[in-house]
Amino acid sequence: MKTKGAILRELNTPWQIEEIEIGDPKAHEIKIRMEAAGMCHSDHHLMTGGIPMGGFPILGGHEGAGVVEQVGDGVTDFEVGDHVVLSFIPSCGKCKSCKAGVANLCDFGAMLLQGEAVSDHTFRIHTAAGEPVYPMTLLGTFSPYMVVHEASAVKIDKEIPFEVAALCGCGIPTGYGSSTRSGDVRPGEDVAIIGVGGVGTAALQGAVIAGARNVFAIDPVEWKREQALKFGATQAFATVEEAMNEIGNATEWGMCQKVVVTVGEVFGKDVDTWLSITAKNGTCVLTGMGNMMENQVTLNLSMLTLLQKNLQGSIFGGANPKLDIPNLLSMYKMGKLKIEEMITRQYRLDQINEGYQDMLEGRNIRGVIRYTDADR
Repeated sequence: MKTKGAILRELNTPWQIEEIEIGDPKAHEIKIRMEAAGMCHSDHHLMTGGIPMGGFPILGGHEGAGVVEQVGDGVTDFEVGDHVVLSFIPSCGKCKSCKAGVANLCDFGAMLLQGEAVSDHTFRIHTAAGEPVYPMTLLGTFSPYMVVHEASAVKIDKEIPFEVAALCGCGIPTGYGSSTRSGDVRPGEDVAIIGVGGVGTAALQGAVIAGARNVFAIDPVEWKREQALKFGATQAFATVEEAMNEIGNATEWGMCQKVVVTVGEVFGKDVDTWLSITAKNGTCVLTGMGNMMENQVTLNLSMLTLLQKNLQGSIFGGANPKLDIPNLLSMYKMGKLKIEEMITRQYRLDQINEGYQDMLEGRNIRGVIRYTDADR
């Protein structure tokens, strides 16, 4: 079928809305009519080259929610009319990682940037001229229709608004899990969240719900600091340097047992700064993405050893998507998790560049594309 999509044809150029051709679902695949797509910083990394895809053109988007329109052979967990969230990392349930309880490291993840469907290693999406299109993490939610492997979809409660559900494809479980799973925040601990955009605000809520004593939010944008206080932060600061004395005084200079880094782009030169507010035997969780080509890190190795600190990487917040996405949405439904309040603005597909400009300039916690018939 013919539809539209937000395409990148080369680095450091704006998104272009183009006609694309979406193929029918093959074995173990489903076709989805998309209703909403979250605008995550990781898709901006496609534009800069920080996340290198297998080729161009690229169809962006890895957060989204919609309705199943068609199922391929062998699909048993979904039927037409189901509401689903797209999980940016698939969960096959069969590989060693899935069986070991780390579904966020599913073996299908090795193919996320190659563009070829995991079912048969062919391309499902083509341009109007017939060029194969590389969809972000085998999804491409910046289009009102998608064909994906069943491992990339999670069935959800039909009462959940699509714009809320969309954020659970990446940002909410990534942030919440960075605190509660990767960070293992315990009641009474002191926590710092570095960067309070969409992922950081979810991490902040995770720390609060886990029972943290103090939650210090650190972000250079004043408006975001104000919002962080509304989501449960006890204090907010522009920089680590500004926060240092206040964190020290509040913790009797024990500093934070957990520091969760959710900035839009991680630079190696900043790692030791984040560790400077991490307590002895504490953990600094790196959730934000750095450029895949960067391999230089500033780190005082002696202090890392002598103070027994931990530097923990985290992808998808350590989430089990098939379990955690419905659970997080049930928390939203019960009023325990604020997701709707994180959506600063909704956009049309043709406003995508405006939406990313708003994100880069600190005007959004999370922007969402809401699809209409005009987009299809």
